[in-house]
Amino acid sequence: MRFVKQPLIKLGNDHLIEYPTPINLHYAWNFGFLSGMCLIIQIITGIFLAMHYTPHIDLAFASVEHIMRDVNYGWLLRYIHANGASMFFIVVYIHIFRGLYFGSYTKPRHWVWVFGVIILLLMIITAFIGYVLPWGQMSLWGATVITNLVSAIPIIGDSIVTWLWGGFSVDNATLNRFFSLHYLLPFIISAASIVHIAILHQNGSGNPLGIESNVDKINFYPYFIIKDLLGLVIFFIFFSVFVYFYPNILGHPDNYIEANPMVTPPHIVPEWYFLPFYAILRSIPHKLGGVIAMISAIAILAILPWAHSTEIRSSRFRPIYRFLYWTFISACLILGWIGGMPVEDPYIIIGQFASFYYFVYLIVVLPFLGKVEKFLLSFNGI
Repeated sequence: MRFVKQPLIKLGNDHLIEYPTPINLHYAWNFGFLSGMCLIIQIITGIFLAMHYTPHIDLAFASVEHIMRDVNYGWLLRYIHANGASMFFIVVYIHIFRGLYFGSYTKPRHWVWVFGVIILLLMIITAFIGYVLPWGQMSLWGATVITNLVSAIPIIGDSIVTWLWGGFSVDNATLNRFFSLHYLLPFIISAASIVHIAILHQNGSGNPLGIESNVDKINFYPYFIIKDLLGLVIFFIFFSVFVYFYPNILGHPDNYIEANPMVTPPHIVPEWYFLPFYAILRSIPHKLGGVIAMISAIAILAILPWAHSTEIRSSRFRPIYRFLYWTFISACLILGWIGGMPVEDPYIIIGQFASFYYFVYLIVVLPFLGKVEKFLLSFNGI
């Protein structure tokens, strides 16, 4: 027993073994654990890939091919890392949508949600600069297009872009600093994740009913550890299908062409997990307006705890909200589809309608629907 009382052992015991957990948590709560596993996988594979990667515009593409062809199991490391980024975003997006469905962003867990949004933003930055490193055609031109968006800032925009590039175009200095940041940011994400979990454990986990259940709790181990491990096995099977059978299906074929600043790809698109935000950017014809809308689409998530207008958290007891929630999911999927389409009709108008609904849902529906529901309940004498 004295061993258990050691500070570090006691900390692990309190948060991983004897942590009181609501008894009615189901598999939708697995995705927080899976997100942590994805982060660990990305850090480990990234460290080994960095041992063989050369951040120079003349050697980067060749070094990636060297990893694929000459390094023992280099192909496996690279495919796990490349597809692991997609798996990470799949898991995190499901984790976010679960939080929206069950009202996990409400007080007293509002700061857990805010730190989650910060982690999402760091993930997006990390994934974007990581996509530049293979130095293929889509890497170069994607970096050029996205970093050029900063030039929309009045007066100082062009100076910031030049500073980001380290010159007058995306070049060797850009690749070097992107490699350094891509190596550093996952450790910052790890620190933010620890804070995210620490704040969560202050008030305890929520549950599908959206009510406080301090009485009806059980130890995290062994009940939920077993549940998480089963989810992890199923996730690894899903992950392995992509790694071993369809390793390039989520990437762009143009990225197997070495970067050439003299040849522009016919259709520049980011990775699939950026497509909804890219569609929002393109839906506004004004460059600065599009940038503001794209950034707002992420930042607005952080204010949801203060926009929530009802004491009922879970959509299980809110049929109107439940219907509107699925329309919001549909709008997000439509934005993802539009982001990969050419900038022409009818895709432009569809993207504008979907973008409009995205913001209406977060700015209008969430704050005011609770008041409408309260009025309907009072009107029915409930």
